[in-house]
This record gives sequence, structure tokens and C-alpha cells, in this order.
Amino acid sequence: MKRTSNILIVAALATGAFLAACNRGEHNRKPGRIYMPDMYESRAYEFYSARLSGLKPVEGTVKRGELLPYHLKESDTALANLVKNPLTITPTDLKEGERLFNIYCGICHGTALDGNGPLYKGGDGPYPAAPANLVAGAKSGYTEGRLFHVMTYGYNMMGSYASQLDREQRWKIAAYIKSKQPGAAAPSEAPAKDSSAIAAK
Repeated sequence: MKRTSNILIVAALATGAFLAACNRGEHNRKPGRIYMPDMYESRAYEFYSARLSGLKPVEGTVKRGELLPYHLKESDTALANLVKNPLTITPTDLKEGERLFNIYCGICHGTALDGNGPLYKGGDGPYPAAPANLVAGAKSGYTEGRLFHVMTYGYNMMGSYASQLDREQRWKIAAYIKSKQPGAAAPSEAPAKDSSAIAAK
């Protein structure tokens, strides 16, 4: 009987010690000295917070290197006709405008800008509605500002391209389209030195 009670006492003490060791808490897990406490006990920071990632930039924010914001609304088409291209267009810019046009616009409007791209194919393509002819008809009279406006907001069946093309790219495409329309002036090259003036010296 005495032996059984001793076994029970030892078992109770062992169980108590085990439970006490488990419930000591987090403080006893830390060592006595910490080499770099600011790293060991750094504050947690949630980088990809759902609240922060859903925030939009403050209205009027301009991305570094970006052109100034375009403030006209979709319905301001009359004002868009008066907007001038803020870029000084060079032949290199026209080449880039052509490249971007062929990537984003040529599929519908065609590389000849005649509205007969691969999606239409003279009515035999998968797209039933004829895209706008940009070199003949009413659209050939659009200003660069109006072309930019259409690319920004879309028009009729054409959606907006503001998410695919930044402002500078849209202006380059508008300049390229305008350069292909009737009565377009050639872009100004860098002024060449007059050879006769050089020879006179």
C-alpha cells in the first residue's frame, strides 16, 4: 500500500512538472542575451495588405517621366479637336508610331489604314462590322487631338486603349496616322548645315 502511494505521488509530481514546463509561456523560450534585439524583435509588417493594394493614386498624380494628365472627359469630343500634340514629332517617333499602330491597331484598321485589317478582310473575316477607314472619308479629317481622344476613350465598337498604350505612345500613333492622311506635312528633320555657307568660309 505504501509502495503504491509512493508511485502515485511520483507520478503526480512528474505530471505537474510536465504541465508547468508546457505552460511557462513565451518569455522562457527567449535566450538570456540577444545579439541584435532590433532584428530579433522586429515589428511585423504586412507588405501585401488587401486594403493598401486596392488604393488608387491621388487624383492628378503624374507618374515620373509621364506626360501631364489628359483632363478631357469622354463627351468632350469638340474640345478634343483643338488639343495639340505635346510631343515634337521626329521621323524616329513616326517609325515608333507605325510599329505601335501595326501591333495594336492594324489588326482592325489594316496596315494601310484603310479599315481592311485581318479581322475584317473585306467582310470575309470573323469581325462583321467594317472598321474605320483612317485615310479616306470622315475619319481622314480627324485632328491628332481627336485621334488621341478616340484611343483614350474608345469610339462606337472600338474600346479604349489607354490601358495598353501610355499617353506618349498614343500621341505617336496619332502623329503617324495623321502623317498618312491626305495633305499631311512631313515631319521636320534636324536642321542641316548649309554646305554653301560652309564652303564660303
